[in-house]
Amino acid sequence: MMNTNPVRGTRDFLPEEMRIRDAMQAIILKSYSNNGFSKIETPIIEDIERLDKSEGGENLNMIFRILKRGQKLDLSKDEITEKDLADMGLRFDLTLPLCRYFANNRAHLRMPFKVIQIGKVYRAERPQKGRFREFYQCDIDIIGDDSNRAEIELIHTTAKTLMDLGFDDFTVRVNDRRILFDLIESAGFPKEEVLSVCISFDKLDKIGEDGVATELKEKGFPEDAIRRFMESISVSGEQGVKTMEPYCSDKDAIRWLSEIIDGIEVLAEGKYKIAFDRSLVRGMGYYTGTIFEIVSPKFKGSIAGGGRYDKLIGNMLGENIPAVGFSIGFERIAEILLGSESVGFDTGSRKLALLYDTESPFVDVVKKADEIRRDNGYDVSTIVKAKKLGKQFSALEREGFSAALVFGDEEIKELSGKEQE
Repeated sequence: MMNTNPVRGTRDFLPEEMRIRDAMQAIILKSYSNNGFSKIETPIIEDIERLDKSEGGENLNMIFRILKRGQKLDLSKDEITEKDLADMGLRFDLTLPLCRYFANNRAHLRMPFKVIQIGKVYRAERPQKGRFREFYQCDIDIIGDDSNRAEIELIHTTAKTLMDLGFDDFTVRVNDRRILFDLIESAGFPKEEVLSVCISFDKLDKIGEDGVATELKEKGFPEDAIRRFMESISVSGEQGVKTMEPYCSDKDAIRWLSEIIDGIEVLAEGKYKIAFDRSLVRGMGYYTGTIFEIVSPKFKGSIAGGGRYDKLIGNMLGENIPAVGFSIGFERIAEILLGSESVGFDTGSRKLALLYDTESPFVDVVKKADEIRRDNGYDVSTIVKAKKLGKQFSALEREGFSAALVFGDEEIKELSGKEQE
């Protein structure tokens, strides 16, 4: 028999799971739109050269490449390289497609461009808890604003969206690449190796300080530089951004981040927290300034992340365009909500089961279903009535139905969650 399991790292979703996932996306889209962002859509396929030159960090090693077609694919050549085999690939995030979209449609867009993207992305990584090869991202970006007002708006909008999804007790962690790079260089690492150090440092939450130090040694960096760097990130206790002044020559970066933190503390009104975190890296190589992520005690790891990427669009246009974005970790949030006893938000639809005997005229059953849809606002499914109604009611509620009606009766039965006799 043929294997019917989905490809490793991908998933099938049952109807009840899809009901919650669809409701999540609707809540996210409504919140983003309510805060002044406009939705666009881009293809999942991108030119392989753009993907390879996108400064996507370790994600560049996880691109799903698409084999050339027809006459373009020449397997008769000697010493065939990867470039001979593939000319396109699947997008690994939504930021690169957005940059291409902006470069292509700039004349039709109002600046600053406040944009929503909700779509699937693909990474050929080893599947594990919270990480898949096919997954949704829900992004908001602001293009064309070179002030930290963009960061403040993105952070607060994302926080409000998470609260709409039922989250509380979360913390926005913030850092700035300019501060981080100065921290690394002041420890004694060569300037041209800063990104290599960041790649190792970004694994801190997975492999710990000892693991980061070991990986830096394996890369051949001086032990004195590694020691000074590890000491600088091991400072215990809560540390404000002002404590970075001895390490950071760019005082504007300190001021910039301080203003963001102060602004968000006012807007949050105690409903969520924001904190400077000198250990925050973010994996993408294209970040140029502020970086941020949101952590929750309900999940090991971040549930949202993003940052400023002022030079990425410039790679396509030949002029730098300021840009900053924030992405909600849709799959991680879905995992939290689907694993909880109750979903913390209204899924938006009420489902009714219209139960009928097979002897009943089916056209009349459908007409009754249309009447309920029109007059009562239910989503109605016509279902053959079982012999034991109590067990059927319980099964229907587990599937997400909130009410049932036996064809021929007048009274709609609200499903209480208790099995009927």
